[in-house]
Amino acid sequence: MTTPLTLDTIGQAPKALLHDHLDGGLRPATVVELAAEHGYDGLPATDVDELATFFRTAAHSGSLERYLEPFAHTVGVMQTADALHRVAYECVEDLARDNVVYAEVRFAPELHIDGGLSLDAVVDAVLSGFAAGEKAAAADGRTITVRCLVTAMRHAARSREIAALAVRFRDQGVVGFDIAGAEAGYPPTRHLDAFEYMRSNNARFTIHAGEAFGLPSIHEAIAFCGADRLGHGVRIVDDITIDDDGAARLGRLASLLRDKRIPFEMCPSSNVQTGAVKSIAEHPFDLLARLRFRVTVNTDNRLMSDTSMSQEMLRLVEAFGYGWSDLERFTINAMKSAFISFPERLAIIDEVIKPRYAVLIG
Repeated sequence: MTTPLTLDTIGQAPKALLHDHLDGGLRPATVVELAAEHGYDGLPATDVDELATFFRTAAHSGSLERYLEPFAHTVGVMQTADALHRVAYECVEDLARDNVVYAEVRFAPELHIDGGLSLDAVVDAVLSGFAAGEKAAAADGRTITVRCLVTAMRHAARSREIAALAVRFRDQGVVGFDIAGAEAGYPPTRHLDAFEYMRSNNARFTIHAGEAFGLPSIHEAIAFCGADRLGHGVRIVDDITIDDDGAARLGRLASLLRDKRIPFEMCPSSNVQTGAVKSIAEHPFDLLARLRFRVTVNTDNRLMSDTSMSQEMLRLVEAFGYGWSDLERFTINAMKSAFISFPERLAIIDEVIKPRYAVLIG
Protein backbone atom coordinates (compact mmCIF):
# COMPACT_ATOMS: atom_id res chain seq x y z
CA MET A 1 0.00 0.00 0.00
CA THR A 2 1.27 3.45 -0.92
CA THR A 3 2.26 5.57 2.06
CA PRO A 4 0.09 8.72 2.42
CA LEU A 5 1.81 12.01 1.65
CA THR A 6 2.10 14.07 4.83
CA LEU A 7 4.83 16.22 6.34
CA ASP A 8 5.88 13.30 8.54
CA THR A 9 6.00 10.74 5.74
CA ILE A 10 7.75 13.11 3.36
CA GLY A 11 10.23 13.59 6.17
CA GLN A 12 11.09 9.90 5.86
CA ALA A 13 11.97 10.20 2.16
CA PRO A 14 15.58 10.69 1.04
CA LYS A 15 16.24 14.12 -0.40
CA ALA A 16 18.92 15.87 -2.43
CA LEU A 17 19.47 19.60 -1.98
CA LEU A 18 21.46 21.77 -4.38
CA HIS A 19 20.58 25.33 -3.33
CA ASP A 20 20.90 26.16 0.36
CA HIS A 21 22.71 29.19 1.80
CA LEU A 22 24.70 28.58 4.98
CA ASP A 23 24.07 32.09 6.30
CA GLY A 24 20.35 31.70 5.59
CA GLY A 25 19.88 28.55 7.63
CA LEU A 26 21.04 29.30 11.16
CA ARG A 27 18.98 28.29 14.17
CA PRO A 28 17.55 31.40 15.86
CA ALA A 29 18.92 30.22 19.20
CA THR A 30 22.38 29.93 17.68
CA VAL A 31 22.19 33.50 16.35
CA VAL A 32 21.33 34.75 19.85
CA GLU A 33 24.09 32.72 21.51
CA LEU A 34 26.78 33.66 19.01
CA ALA A 35 25.83 37.33 19.24
CA ALA A 36 26.29 37.19 23.02
CA GLU A 37 29.58 35.27 22.78
CA HIS A 38 31.16 37.55 20.21
CA GLY A 39 29.77 40.92 21.22
CA TYR A 40 27.48 41.44 18.25
CA ASP A 41 24.89 43.94 19.52
CA GLY A 42 22.94 44.60 16.33
CA LEU A 43 20.19 41.97 16.71
CA PRO A 44 16.63 43.31 16.47
CA ALA A 45 15.62 40.92 19.29
CA THR A 46 17.40 38.63 21.76
CA ASP A 47 14.39 36.47 22.54
CA VAL A 48 14.65 33.38 20.36
CA ASP A 49 10.99 33.31 19.32
CA GLU A 50 10.91 37.04 18.61
CA LEU A 51 14.08 36.78 16.54
CA ALA A 52 12.66 33.87 14.54
CA THR A 53 9.57 35.95 13.83
CA PHE A 54 11.73 38.88 12.75
CA PHE A 55 13.65 36.81 10.20
CA ARG A 56 10.48 35.26 8.84
CA THR A 57 8.55 38.50 8.48
CA ALA A 58 11.46 40.69 7.34
CA ALA A 59 12.30 38.25 4.56
CA HIS A 60 8.71 38.15 3.30
CA SER A 61 9.21 41.51 1.64
CA GLY A 62 8.24 41.09 -2.00
CA SER A 63 11.69 42.31 -3.05
CA LEU A 64 14.98 40.46 -3.40
CA GLU A 65 16.91 43.48 -2.15
CA ARG A 66 14.79 43.74 1.04
CA TYR A 67 14.80 39.96 1.42
CA LEU A 68 18.59 40.09 1.68
CA GLU A 69 18.71 42.75 4.41
CA PRO A 70 18.28 40.40 7.45
CA PHE A 71 21.39 38.50 6.37
CA ALA A 72 23.45 41.28 7.93
CA HIS A 73 22.63 39.73 11.31
CA THR A 74 23.46 36.12 10.48
CA VAL A 75 26.68 37.12 8.71
CA GLY A 76 27.44 39.42 11.65
CA VAL A 77 27.69 36.49 14.06
CA MET A 78 29.72 34.33 11.64
CA GLN A 79 33.07 36.11 11.85
CA THR A 80 35.20 33.58 13.78
CA ALA A 81 36.40 30.09 12.97
CA ASP A 82 34.50 28.65 15.94
CA ALA A 83 31.25 30.32 14.88
CA LEU A 84 31.62 29.15 11.28
CA HIS A 85 32.40 25.60 12.41
CA ARG A 86 29.36 25.55 14.68
CA VAL A 87 26.99 26.91 12.04
CA ALA A 88 28.26 24.40 9.46
CA TYR A 89 27.99 21.52 11.93
CA GLU A 90 24.43 22.43 12.90
CA CYS A 91 23.50 22.84 9.23
CA VAL A 92 24.47 19.21 8.56
CA GLU A 93 22.69 18.10 11.72
CA ASP A 94 19.45 19.84 10.71
CA LEU A 95 19.56 18.55 7.13
CA ALA A 96 20.26 14.98 8.27
CA ARG A 97 17.27 15.09 10.61
CA ASP A 98 15.14 15.93 7.57
CA ASN A 99 16.61 12.90 5.75
CA VAL A 100 18.59 14.96 3.27
CA VAL A 101 21.13 12.43 1.99
CA TYR A 102 23.07 14.81 -0.24
CA ALA A 103 23.46 18.59 -0.01
CA GLU A 104 25.50 21.32 -1.60
CA VAL A 105 25.56 24.25 0.80
CA ARG A 106 26.85 27.60 -0.42
CA PHE A 107 28.23 30.68 1.27
CA ALA A 108 30.29 33.76 0.43
CA PRO A 109 33.71 33.62 2.16
CA GLU A 110 34.31 37.31 1.47
CA LEU A 111 31.51 38.18 3.92
CA HIS A 112 33.23 36.44 6.84
CA ILE A 113 36.62 38.15 7.07
CA ASP A 114 35.69 41.18 9.19
CA GLY A 115 37.12 39.46 12.29
CA GLY A 116 40.52 39.00 10.66
CA LEU A 117 40.16 35.54 9.14
CA SER A 118 41.71 34.86 5.76
CA LEU A 119 39.54 33.47 2.97
CA ASP A 120 41.30 30.12 3.31
CA ALA A 121 40.70 30.04 7.05
CA VAL A 122 37.01 30.76 6.50
CA VAL A 123 36.65 27.86 4.08
CA ASP A 124 38.68 25.57 6.34
CA ALA A 125 36.36 26.28 9.28
CA VAL A 126 33.21 25.60 7.26
CA LEU A 127 34.54 22.40 5.71
CA SER A 128 35.65 21.19 9.13
CA GLY A 129 32.16 21.82 10.46
CA PHE A 130 30.59 19.92 7.58
CA ALA A 131 32.93 16.95 8.11
CA ALA A 132 32.20 16.86 11.84
CA GLY A 133 28.48 17.07 11.14
CA GLU A 134 28.64 14.18 8.69
CA LYS A 135 30.48 12.06 11.26
CA ALA A 136 27.96 12.87 14.00
CA ALA A 137 25.04 12.12 11.68
CA ALA A 138 26.55 8.75 10.75
CA ALA A 139 26.93 7.90 14.44
CA ASP A 140 23.23 8.69 14.80
CA GLY A 141 22.37 6.32 11.94
CA ARG A 142 21.81 9.01 9.31
CA THR A 143 24.11 9.01 6.31
CA ILE A 144 24.53 12.37 4.61
CA THR A 145 27.08 13.78 2.18
CA VAL A 146 27.55 17.56 2.30
CA ARG A 147 29.68 19.49 -0.13
CA CYS A 148 30.35 23.20 -0.46
CA LEU A 149 29.89 25.86 -3.12
CA VAL A 150 31.81 29.09 -2.60
CA THR A 151 29.93 32.18 -3.68
CA ALA A 152 31.11 35.58 -4.87
CA MET A 153 28.93 38.63 -4.37
CA ARG A 154 27.85 39.99 -7.73
CA HIS A 155 28.02 43.64 -6.59
CA ALA A 156 31.66 43.23 -5.48
CA ALA A 157 34.88 42.72 -7.43
CA ARG A 158 36.35 39.57 -5.88
CA SER A 159 34.77 36.89 -8.07
CA ARG A 160 38.02 35.87 -9.78
CA GLU A 161 39.67 35.52 -6.37
CA ILE A 162 36.76 33.42 -5.06
CA ALA A 163 36.83 31.26 -8.18
CA ALA A 164 40.48 30.53 -7.47
CA LEU A 165 39.50 29.66 -3.90
CA ALA A 166 36.98 27.14 -5.23
CA VAL A 167 39.64 25.46 -7.35
CA ARG A 168 42.17 25.51 -4.53
CA PHE A 169 39.78 23.61 -2.24
CA ARG A 170 38.26 21.38 -4.91
CA ASP A 171 39.72 18.19 -3.41
CA GLN A 172 38.77 19.11 0.14
CA GLY A 173 35.01 19.45 -0.18
CA VAL A 174 34.38 22.49 -2.40
CA VAL A 175 32.65 21.25 -5.54
CA GLY A 176 31.73 24.47 -7.30
CA PHE A 177 31.35 28.23 -7.55
CA ASP A 178 28.43 30.65 -7.66
CA ILE A 179 27.61 34.34 -7.77
CA ALA A 180 24.76 35.73 -5.68
CA GLY A 181 23.21 38.97 -4.48
CA ALA A 182 20.98 41.58 -6.07
CA GLU A 183 20.56 40.83 -9.79
CA ALA A 184 19.35 44.18 -11.14
CA GLY A 185 22.32 46.22 -12.35
CA TYR A 186 24.78 43.39 -11.72
CA PRO A 187 24.62 41.05 -14.72
CA PRO A 188 26.62 37.82 -14.62
CA THR A 189 28.79 38.99 -17.50
CA ARG A 190 30.52 41.40 -15.10
CA HIS A 191 32.25 38.29 -13.77
CA LEU A 192 33.33 36.63 -17.01
CA ASP A 193 36.94 36.30 -15.87
CA ALA A 194 35.81 34.17 -12.92
CA PHE A 195 33.73 31.87 -15.10
CA GLU A 196 36.52 31.59 -17.66
CA TYR A 197 38.89 30.63 -14.84
CA MET A 198 36.48 27.91 -13.69
CA ARG A 199 36.10 26.51 -17.19
CA SER A 200 39.83 26.58 -17.82
CA ASN A 201 40.27 24.48 -14.68
CA ASN A 202 37.50 22.02 -15.61
CA ALA A 203 35.50 23.20 -12.60
CA ARG A 204 31.75 23.48 -12.17
CA PHE A 205 29.60 26.50 -11.41
CA THR A 206 26.05 27.67 -11.04
CA ILE A 207 24.70 31.22 -11.35
CA HIS A 208 21.80 32.95 -9.61
CA ALA A 209 19.76 34.13 -12.60
CA GLY A 210 16.17 34.72 -13.59
CA GLU A 211 14.94 35.36 -10.05
CA ALA A 212 14.60 39.12 -9.66
CA PHE A 213 15.62 39.85 -13.25
CA GLY A 214 14.24 38.49 -16.50
CA LEU A 215 15.31 36.47 -19.51
CA PRO A 216 18.47 38.50 -20.28
CA SER A 217 19.93 37.32 -16.97
CA ILE A 218 19.32 33.69 -17.89
CA HIS A 219 20.58 34.18 -21.44
CA GLU A 220 23.84 35.72 -20.23
CA ALA A 221 24.35 33.00 -17.62
CA ILE A 222 24.10 30.29 -20.27
CA ALA A 223 25.29 31.84 -23.53
CA PHE A 224 28.20 33.96 -22.29
CA CYS A 225 29.12 32.52 -18.90
CA GLY A 226 28.51 28.83 -19.57
CA ALA A 227 26.70 27.99 -16.32
CA ASP A 228 26.21 24.31 -15.51
CA ARG A 229 23.05 25.07 -13.50
CA LEU A 230 20.71 27.98 -12.85
CA GLY A 231 19.92 29.27 -9.39
CA HIS A 232 16.14 29.83 -9.47
CA GLY A 233 15.59 30.62 -13.16
CA VAL A 234 11.85 31.18 -12.68
CA ARG A 235 11.69 33.87 -15.36
CA ILE A 236 12.28 31.29 -18.07
CA VAL A 237 8.48 31.11 -18.04
CA ASP A 238 8.58 34.40 -19.98
CA ASP A 239 9.89 32.41 -22.94
CA ILE A 240 7.01 29.92 -22.86
CA THR A 241 3.63 30.66 -24.43
CA ILE A 242 0.49 28.68 -23.66
CA ASP A 243 -1.91 28.53 -26.63
CA ASP A 244 -5.67 28.69 -26.30
CA ASP A 245 -5.83 24.91 -26.54
CA GLY A 246 -3.40 24.56 -23.63
CA ALA A 247 -0.40 23.58 -25.75
CA ALA A 248 2.95 25.07 -24.75
CA ARG A 249 5.24 26.75 -27.26
CA LEU A 250 8.84 27.19 -26.17
CA GLY A 251 11.02 30.06 -27.31
CA ARG A 252 14.59 29.46 -28.40
CA LEU A 253 16.12 30.02 -24.97
CA ALA A 254 13.62 27.79 -23.17
CA SER A 255 14.09 25.10 -25.82
CA LEU A 256 17.85 25.27 -25.45
CA LEU A 257 17.69 24.89 -21.67
CA ARG A 258 15.36 21.91 -21.91
CA ASP A 259 17.34 20.28 -24.72
CA LYS A 260 20.63 20.68 -22.85
CA ARG A 261 19.04 19.44 -19.58
CA ILE A 262 20.20 22.55 -17.70
CA PRO A 263 19.12 22.04 -14.07
CA PHE A 264 16.90 24.61 -12.38
CA GLU A 265 17.53 25.07 -8.66
CA MET A 266 13.99 26.13 -7.76
CA CYS A 267 13.12 27.46 -4.30
CA PRO A 268 9.33 27.86 -4.14
CA SER A 269 8.83 29.50 -0.73
CA SER A 270 11.74 31.89 -1.20
CA ASN A 271 10.46 32.88 -4.64
CA VAL A 272 7.14 33.91 -3.09
CA GLN A 273 8.89 35.92 -0.38
CA THR A 274 11.05 37.85 -2.84
CA GLY A 275 8.11 38.57 -5.14
CA ALA A 276 9.48 36.46 -7.99
CA VAL A 277 6.09 34.71 -8.01
CA LYS A 278 2.81 35.58 -6.30
CA SER A 279 2.10 32.22 -4.67
CA ILE A 280 3.17 28.58 -4.68
CA ALA A 281 0.08 27.77 -6.77
CA GLU A 282 1.28 30.24 -9.44
CA HIS A 283 4.88 29.07 -9.36
CA PRO A 284 6.16 27.92 -12.78
CA PHE A 285 7.62 24.80 -11.16
CA ASP A 286 4.67 22.67 -12.23
CA LEU A 287 4.62 23.96 -15.81
CA LEU A 288 8.34 23.30 -16.14
CA ALA A 289 8.00 19.86 -14.55
CA ARG A 290 5.19 18.90 -16.95
CA LEU A 291 7.28 20.12 -19.89
CA ARG A 292 10.13 17.94 -18.61
CA PHE A 293 12.63 20.62 -17.77
CA ARG A 294 15.12 19.39 -15.19
CA VAL A 295 13.58 20.99 -12.11
CA THR A 296 14.84 20.42 -8.58
CA VAL A 297 13.36 21.33 -5.18
CA ASN A 298 15.42 23.48 -2.82
CA THR A 299 15.18 25.48 0.41
CA ASP A 300 17.33 28.54 -0.41
CA ASN A 301 17.27 29.94 3.15
CA ARG A 302 15.73 27.72 5.80
CA LEU A 303 15.74 30.36 8.52
CA MET A 304 14.36 33.21 6.43
CA SER A 305 11.71 31.05 4.78
CA ASP A 306 10.99 29.04 7.96
CA THR A 307 11.22 25.92 5.84
CA SER A 308 12.84 22.55 5.22
CA MET A 309 13.12 20.22 2.26
CA SER A 310 10.14 18.24 3.55
CA GLN A 311 8.09 21.43 3.89
CA GLU A 312 8.99 22.58 0.38
CA MET A 313 7.96 19.23 -1.05
CA LEU A 314 4.71 19.24 0.90
CA ARG A 315 3.83 22.70 -0.40
CA LEU A 316 4.33 21.46 -3.96
CA VAL A 317 2.25 18.35 -3.25
CA GLU A 318 -0.58 20.50 -1.89
CA ALA A 319 -0.40 22.96 -4.78
CA PHE A 320 -0.04 20.53 -7.67
CA GLY A 321 -1.18 17.13 -6.46
CA TYR A 322 2.17 15.40 -6.81
CA GLY A 323 2.67 11.80 -5.72
CA TRP A 324 5.66 9.82 -4.51
CA SER A 325 6.87 9.09 -8.03
CA ASP A 326 7.00 12.84 -8.74
CA LEU A 327 9.01 13.54 -5.59
CA GLU A 328 11.35 10.70 -6.50
CA ARG A 329 11.85 12.19 -9.97
CA PHE A 330 12.64 15.63 -8.56
CA THR A 331 15.10 14.05 -6.12
CA ILE A 332 16.83 12.06 -8.84
CA ASN A 333 16.93 15.22 -10.99
CA ALA A 334 18.90 16.88 -8.20
CA MET A 335 21.32 13.98 -7.79
CA LYS A 336 21.91 13.81 -11.54
CA SER A 337 22.75 17.53 -11.40
CA ALA A 338 25.08 17.44 -8.38
CA PHE A 339 28.67 18.56 -8.80
CA ILE A 340 30.21 15.37 -7.37
CA SER A 341 31.54 12.62 -9.61
CA PHE A 342 29.32 10.37 -11.71
CA PRO A 343 30.05 7.21 -9.67
CA GLU A 344 29.17 9.06 -6.44
CA ARG A 345 25.93 10.36 -7.92
CA LEU A 346 24.98 6.95 -9.25
CA ALA A 347 25.68 5.24 -5.93
CA ILE A 348 23.37 7.59 -4.03
CA ILE A 349 20.62 7.20 -6.65
CA ASP A 350 20.80 3.42 -6.90
CA GLU A 351 21.71 2.51 -3.33
CA VAL A 352 19.82 5.14 -1.32
CA ILE A 353 17.16 7.08 -3.19
CA LYS A 354 15.50 4.41 -5.32
CA PRO A 355 15.34 1.67 -2.64
CA ARG A 356 13.89 4.00 -0.02
CA TYR A 357 11.32 5.47 -2.39
CA ALA A 358 10.32 1.94 -3.41
CA VAL A 359 9.27 1.32 0.18
CA LEU A 360 7.23 4.55 0.33
CA ILE A 361 5.54 3.94 -3.03
CA GLY A 362 4.64 0.40 -1.99
